[in-house]
Amino acid sequence: MKRQIFTAEHDAFRETVRTFLSKEVLPHYEQWEKDGIVSREAWLAAGRQGLLGLAVPEEYGGGGNADFRYSAVLAEEFTRAGTSGLALGLHNDIVGPYLSGLATDEQRRRWLPGFCSGRTITAIAMTEPGAGSDLQAIRTNAEDRGDHWILNGSKTFISNGILADLVVVVARTSPDGGAKGLSLLVVERGAPGFERGRNLDKIGQKSQDTAELFFNDVRVPKENLLGERDGAFIHLMTNLAQERMAIAVAGIAAAEHLVEITTEYVKEREAFGRPLSKLQHIRFEIAEMATECAVTRSFIDRCIVDHAAGGLDAVHASMAKWWATELQKRVADRCLQLHGGYGYMTEYRVAKAFTDGRIQTIYGGTTEIMKEIIGRSLLG
Repeated sequence: MKRQIFTAEHDAFRETVRTFLSKEVLPHYEQWEKDGIVSREAWLAAGRQGLLGLAVPEEYGGGGNADFRYSAVLAEEFTRAGTSGLALGLHNDIVGPYLSGLATDEQRRRWLPGFCSGRTITAIAMTEPGAGSDLQAIRTNAEDRGDHWILNGSKTFISNGILADLVVVVARTSPDGGAKGLSLLVVERGAPGFERGRNLDKIGQKSQDTAELFFNDVRVPKENLLGERDGAFIHLMTNLAQERMAIAVAGIAAAEHLVEITTEYVKEREAFGRPLSKLQHIRFEIAEMATECAVTRSFIDRCIVDHAAGGLDAVHASMAKWWATELQKRVADRCLQLHGGYGYMTEYRVAKAFTDGRIQTIYGGTTEIMKEIIGRSLLG
């Protein structure tokens, strides 16, 4: 089915992204995977190409276009290229709305130009060793000292944790406030007491630097409070729908691409003197996955359009995230199986997609959390 949600401008942007990937990312990606981190030059190149700060006002160097369809194009092309390490989606779609929507005029002038040029790489630090999706369990705390905060605690599984120059930290500012006693504090590279742990060794997304962060009596200026004091819960809930949509978009794009490459593989691979595609079981497998992808694509595209128009709610974003990522996981497993022993070899795209994509049902809120959000909306 021909997709009908994009205009000629979106199609032109897609070509720009593909050109960027072929020139600035793919020639270096194998080395980045070995290094466990991407080059800062790639971020600067993305800034020069206009791929950073798509929704940031032009006066700060951004694209000035809040149409989420451009972010969807970016996510789809990066997913199809298998280049998850250069986390432009995290920067644009997850951290960006906090800086654009909550920052004061002074904060915007200070942070957004670097955000858009690639000089300032960003991260958000919410997860802790003992607290994932449960915000009430967050223990990192900030003590009010008049003209500054004193921040103590630790975070883990922080994407862009090594490269980040600016980290939005979720910290407890009211000890007895539960989930509603949290604030967002911006910690900048070089702040005394701010230390990074090791670059965590993951089963996939090797070039995506993921780190532990430690805050030991870090002095955070009062002007680095982002949004309202004790307002982090509302701020996070407001922006999580876009984060989950970005993950869902990548999920269906990955599943579709895996079906495409597996379809070509079974046409070429022979067993018992004929192509695998001549076996009824193989045809049924491909038929089932292609149909699941087509049905999911219809729903995800509807969600993309709704979100671009400002009409997507948290429940449907949760549905999209749950369904698309679980589909991605199933398709990756089935496609690897259809590749046989070759599917287990890292030189084959399906093997990398299998390990890189496994995190999709976990970060941004696990599948179980998505079901809980949906269930509560229906049952109270």
